[in-house]
Amino acid sequence: MLDICLLGTGGMMPLPHRWLTSLMARYNGSSLLIDCGEGTQIAMKEKGWSPKPIDVICFTHFHADHISGLPGMLLTMGNAERVKPLLLVGPKGLARVVQSLRVIAPELPFEIKYLELTEAEQSLCMDGFRIEAYRVHHNVVCYGYNIVVDRIGRFDVNKAMELKIPRNCWNRLQKGESIETETGTFTPDMVLGAARKGLKVTYCTDTRPTESIVRNAAGADLFICEGMYGEPEKKQKAKEYKHMTFYEAAELAKKAGVKEMWLTHYSPSLIRPEEYMPKVREIFPHSIAAKDGRSVDLLFEED
Repeated sequence: MLDICLLGTGGMMPLPHRWLTSLMARYNGSSLLIDCGEGTQIAMKEKGWSPKPIDVICFTHFHADHISGLPGMLLTMGNAERVKPLLLVGPKGLARVVQSLRVIAPELPFEIKYLELTEAEQSLCMDGFRIEAYRVHHNVVCYGYNIVVDRIGRFDVNKAMELKIPRNCWNRLQKGESIETETGTFTPDMVLGAARKGLKVTYCTDTRPTESIVRNAAGADLFICEGMYGEPEKKQKAKEYKHMTFYEAAELAKKAGVKEMWLTHYSPSLIRPEEYMPKVREIFPHSIAAKDGRSVDLLFEED
């Protein structure tokens, strides 16, 4: 099960009932945070989720509404007696930006590691899931992210017994390991069926529509996409500031063939996003104007 929570849905500045954009995902005892704007810790508290197991924080870009909550988050982790290293992922210059922010959080009981993205697309394997970063089109270098949980094929017990594979090897073969024994070499393909459908969440914000978004979001179970403006007349403003309208996001969702789309990163002037959704759903029916704290537990499909 992959737990997803959109902690905040605001862009530019936090509002009394809308925190800045941040996403949290939990899988297999590990947690991932994407962006950490002002108010992220409060949003997390309101949801009842904890920062203690966060293993990696990914940043789309370095505008303040996406990273200004980091110093406080680091201090909270330190006060919770964290000693495990924390991995930060983001565009080139990440270490310099974070070190500048740490002027107000200088001493931490844990190490910070950095992965600076330099390619148009990069991937990182975590414990049981994969993070895929892809460049989008904003007025500074900006990335979107996929969270992908692959699912191997079903283990064929009868085949394992037929091949006389020792039972103490079965678990390792299920995990994708090849094993050499005195009686021979056993490989996962000998006992595993075809890979089954896994889980995929695509997240992007602060961007114009791009082909890379459509390609990377293809077939996603959940597509979380910026909708800075709901007002149709603000399309030109979206183009000028390298953002998107609700309708452009819906077109991306339609082209990518995703199951569901949540809109996020609303302009402070956009008070009631739901008012614009009927027209959005004419383009992509499974569209939701997300609110802070919206969450879902994504489950593997039954075989």
